[in-house]
Amino acid sequence: MKFKKLSALLLLLFVMFNNSSFAQQKTGFLLVDEQLLAKSKELLKQGDKEASAKINTIIGRADSALTKGPYSVTFNKTKTAPNNDKHDYVSQAPYWWADPAKPNGLPYIRKDGERNPEIYLLHDRSQLGDMCSAVKQLAFAYYYTGNEKYAVKAKTLLQTWFIDPPTRMNPNLNYAQYIPGLNDGRGIGIIESRELTVIPDAIAMLNGSSAFDAKLVNNIKDWFKAFAGWLQTSPNGKDEHSQLNNHGSYYDVQLIDYSLFTGDKKTAVLLLQNTTIARIEKQFTPEGAQPLELARTKSWDYVNMNLYAWCQLAILAGHVNIDLWHQQTADGRGMKAAVKWLIPYASGEKKWENQQIAGFEYEQLKFIMDKASAQYPDLKFDEVFKRFPRELEVE
Repeated sequence: MKFKKLSALLLLLFVMFNNSSFAQQKTGFLLVDEQLLAKSKELLKQGDKEASAKINTIIGRADSALTKGPYSVTFNKTKTAPNNDKHDYVSQAPYWWADPAKPNGLPYIRKDGERNPEIYLLHDRSQLGDMCSAVKQLAFAYYYTGNEKYAVKAKTLLQTWFIDPPTRMNPNLNYAQYIPGLNDGRGIGIIESRELTVIPDAIAMLNGSSAFDAKLVNNIKDWFKAFAGWLQTSPNGKDEHSQLNNHGSYYDVQLIDYSLFTGDKKTAVLLLQNTTIARIEKQFTPEGAQPLELARTKSWDYVNMNLYAWCQLAILAGHVNIDLWHQQTADGRGMKAAVKWLIPYASGEKKWENQQIAGFEYEQLKFIMDKASAQYPDLKFDEVFKRFPRELEVE
């Protein structure tokens, strides 16, 4: 009789554990610095004006997100994949235009850096971006306030995108960035899913909410496991893995991030050791320049975009005790040289003389310089931070 009571008690505890709130699940911040968030949260409690102002801005964006969505690749569908499955993500290559020399414009021709407005007639990419942005803002708002309304909304958005059968996205990008007259999709389109890297950190910030139980989180992880598998085995995934420029960098960011999120540490380590480190020799010169990105018509954007990816890779690599920040080849190629090369342009000491057909943006640069300054105290960042004063990091 005692044995039966003990067994019943153990069963009850097992059920309670497996249906407990997400607070009892082990989570992990991957790209977001948890210590900096905790610091800013404490400053908020203390009434710090800078922290309060910045965090209130985030909360304002989250309040706006409460009234929008949900989002899905099945909504506002203007073009369905060739297999007629509306759950497949579809987007058009941004830099490809109708050929004026051809009666029907086909096949399209490339104009690097010039976005064809036709791409905005398809909505899967905007749906993906809006979902990721909303979940991110809701997660930050929940982290800072503990208000369940933000977590409940985030749950709805995540469940709609990743789980619910009528609206979930199929875990593939077979038809991303297709080129009219040339193909139905290509590996380069995988760069569009890099926005999904905000999801693991958002879920970490939602830790503690009663809206997030183990089943929900595991279902989301199952989607990411399937997507990571597709990245490794599909023709498009293999093609993107082989890319030498920023596309290869962001492929690594994604697969490492998703693998760590789903507990597949082995895949993350192997990719870092066998692929990411090998990219250093191909992407950087000993002086720190990035020839593949400098060749683009928006060279400033692509140099910063790629080095931003490397900062993310270095942060992710730190979770498996690999130091990418100081990894370098025998002739000095590496992240440190790349940052050093960029500093004079960041400070304004040197004028950017490579082609840049668009305006100059600095958000990614500021992230790069902020993270790099903590790793390379011997480099001179003073003039950079005079131009771009360091701000409290709250998101």
